Amino acid sequence: MDHLTKTPGITFSVPTREEVSPANQAIFDNLQSALGFVPNLYATIAYSGNGLARYLAYQNAKTSFSNREKEAINLVVSQVNGCVYCQSAHTVIGKMNGFTDEQLLDIRRGKSANSKLNALMALAADVTKSRGYVSPELVAAFFEQGYTREHLVDLILQISDKIAMNYLHNLTQVPVDFPLAPTLS
Repeated sequence: MDHLTKTPGITFSVPTREEVSPANQAIFDNLQSALGFVPNLYATIAYSGNGLARYLAYQNAKTSFSNREKEAINLVVSQVNGCVYCQSAHTVIGKMNGFTDEQLLDIRRGKSANSKLNALMALAADVTKSRGYVSPELVAAFFEQGYTREHLVDLILQISDKIAMNYLHNLTQVPVDFPLAPTLS
């Protein structure tokens, strides 16, 4: 166990392939093949014999959002929750989905020049901050931009995906193995 982290009386480490269940070893092998490494936060989920497969199935499920919309949601939720790991990971993934550095910083600030994306991010941030007790005006703006009830349900599911990872990192503080996202000014 390479990386040790302290969280109120508990030490977390990033489990290696040899330290996880055979089912998780197979997932590690797939991640290694697909990504070139096993992200520390995914490896940490492998403390659970079933958690990693369950999480990846949930994360990779079909959605009504584009990859760019998903990344905007992931970034704004991670910013609200103060998760440096997910801000960093989704900055990299956001670039892979065509966002510029400045657009990624703006998304983390909760703004976009694109009015549809702006309405999506505003609602995602409000849902996260208010634990679902949102501003009716933000919901109306979301629908006015052409989003549907399907999108609203998918938004809640996307937020819940990211909150799980944000909370896991905020609790364990495992090392960030992506280039660190810039600090917002």
